[in-house]
This record gives sequence, structure tokens and C-alpha cells, in this order.
Amino acid sequence: MAALGDKRLFLLDMDGTIYLDEDLFPGTKPFLEAVRARGGRYLFLTNNSSRGVDAYIEKLGRMGVESSQEDFLTSVDALIAHLRGREPYRLCYVFGTESFRAQLKEAGVPVTAERSDEVDCLLIGFDTELTFQKLEDACILLNRGVDFIATNPDWVCPTWYGSVPDCGSVCEMLWRATGRRPLVIGKPRPAMVELAMERTGFSPEQTLVVGDRLYTDIAAGVNAGVDAAFVLSGEGTLADLERSEVRPAWVFNDIAALHAAWAGEESKERWK
Repeated sequence: MAALGDKRLFLLDMDGTIYLDEDLFPGTKPFLEAVRARGGRYLFLTNNSSRGVDAYIEKLGRMGVESSQEDFLTSVDALIAHLRGREPYRLCYVFGTESFRAQLKEAGVPVTAERSDEVDCLLIGFDTELTFQKLEDACILLNRGVDFIATNPDWVCPTWYGSVPDCGSVCEMLWRATGRRPLVIGKPRPAMVELAMERTGFSPEQTLVVGDRLYTDIAAGVNAGVDAAFVLSGEGTLADLERSEVRPAWVFNDIAALHAAWAGEESKERWK
């Protein structure tokens, strides 16, 4: 793969990588500006299905970062692409937020928030509006044998006060209750990375995935055959790295350290 300084397409995780909750990391804006100034491109890749792109644009705007729809790829985008590539379901029970359901409905997916005999698929995402009724409905549907698809396997979502259970944790609850595991669509599967390169025209050698989770962000890069940089500003730790079989190309404390290395201000050894 190419040297770090030759990278031109940066596929950036969001929470824990460029900001934490509502706080933009100090190195984020200088890095984004430098990428554009050097003729590069960045896309924000997120497994978080709880909100639509408009909400992310608004959130980044509050932090002083201008963005547009074209700057994002989400696990919902990947899920919609997957659903369009297979025989249509009659009706999908959406276990997630109102925003998640609205995104799917707008894309033409037949969705419902009510359990019924017509449901033949359970779609689950990160649900900040979780209720016990949804857990009960999911167990009934899974025991009935409907298909089970999840946007992402993330165990937790980082916040300013620590972490909260993400989609992967809820899927683990459902597995304990029903013995069913989902087909996972977002990172670590390579689809989002491959779609990003297809949309932008950059090669694998020019592409770098940046994220704070080894088992989703970094694994997605590895699975897509591109380099990945692991940042220690969110969920992941060096202890995780020592225990993991997933190997990033580089490890940095945060995006500011990545920027410095990419700009040639310091060198970093590759992780083998």
C-alpha cells in the first residue's frame, strides 16, 4: 500500500474519531481543511443509524464544520443497497428510531412499527428510543423465524459521560433470548468502503479508513483491502490492539496526530 503521505481519500468514523458527543476534537477542522487544500477528499462513514444525514449536517454545523449530503455514507445507506439487491420483503418491522424508519420508508422499503403476521423481516439499528415492547416484539418475530438484519455490531456508543449500549449489545440480548443472530450490514463489512471508493474514484492505495473501533472501523478497511488508522480518542485502547487479530496500518492518539504524520511533521512506524 501507499505511504501515509500519499493518501488522498479519508473515510472517517465520526463519534470518537472527529468528535465526542457534542465536542469537536481540536484537530478535526485543521485536518479536514488540509485534506481539501491538498486536493484530497473525505467522507464521514458512520454505523450510527439513529439519525439521518440532515441531523449530522446540522450537528457538524453547530461545531463549525460545513458539510453536505455528499460527504456522508451511513449504515442505513448500506442497508438500503442490500435490500434493493435482493427479493423484496412483504413488510419489515423496524427496531430503531423514528428517523431510521423514515429513512427506510423514503427509500421505498415497506416498514412498520407494529408486529403483525405480514412481517417477514426484522431490521434493527442503534435505538435511542428503545422500549421493552420493541424487545418483546423482536423476540416473538425471531421465534417465528423472520429474517434478522442489523445495521451494525457496535457494542457501545461513546458519550461525554462514558458509553451506552449500541446495536450490537441489543442484538446480544436478543441472541440470549432467542438463539438468533443477525446478518450485519455496516462496518466491519467492506461494502461502505467499497461504495465510497466507487463514488469518489479513488483507488485502494489512495484510501485510508480512520476510526476508534478495531472490530468495526479498522476491520472494514482490512476487509476492503485498504489501509486503516486506529485512533485512541474514542472506544478503542492499546490493550484492545494487543488482544486483537485486526491490525491497523497506523496507530495515533487522535486525529491531530494523524494530521501531523500525514503532513510529514513526524514519522510513524507501521503496525505489522
